[in-house]
Amino acid sequence: MPHIQEEPSFSAPAEEHSFAGLLFDMDGTIIDSTDAIVKHWHKLGNQLGVDPAVILATSHGRRSIDVLALYDPSLATWDFVSTAEGLIPKQFGADATEIPGSRALLDALEAAGAPWAIVTSGTRPLVTGWLDVMKLAHPRYIVTAEDVERGKPDPACYALGAEKLRAGARKGGDGYLVLEDAPAGVRAGKAAGFKVCALATTHTIPQLVEAGADWVVRDMRSVRLAGWERKSGVVRVEIVDALVA
Repeated sequence: MPHIQEEPSFSAPAEEHSFAGLLFDMDGTIIDSTDAIVKHWHKLGNQLGVDPAVILATSHGRRSIDVLALYDPSLATWDFVSTAEGLIPKQFGADATEIPGSRALLDALEAAGAPWAIVTSGTRPLVTGWLDVMKLAHPRYIVTAEDVERGKPDPACYALGAEKLRAGARKGGDGYLVLEDAPAGVRAGKAAGFKVCALATTHTIPQLVEAGADWVVRDMRSVRLAGWERKSGVVRVEIVDALVA
């Protein structure tokens, strides 16, 4: 685990590791939809009569159904949440941007046929909406908020993601690489028993280190596909310019 330094140095030597597949969080990891989500929660906060700033202080990386349950349990239903989240890419699509390096990595995985999945606290309409709007690669497997009883930091979502990848593979290594940006997601990945590379895109370096990230990087440009060995089912990943331990 990296140590926190007074002046963070993202200059660790390149490392290559082998995994059975990659499990990606969505927001803050593949795309940055912060501005869109802020507008979404401002709209809902006004509807609920709750200060949006209060909601936004704890909503990142959590399922909307869990957030809404704190303020208006009558709205904490999958029908309401799926409909509301499905509108976000349509209404606020212009407010989202790519995390640097994410498109290149997803395209490389798809081109090679390597196993990867998205594991998100968002609903299926939200994640597929963003992938369509941003014209990003669609993985074969997606785990969304509706698929698990408890959201991150509970490990069930990442355990399910790995299970889906295992079911679709003839062979493969034992471990998976989780790519995350939120402490709750880092904890979920670690609790599932996987290595976690945390992107310092939405949270502070100390928060990511304290959550237990194995590597902390600036963005997805530090994560590269080094090879996909189809016969053995091994994905080789190079991690460059990580936080110096």
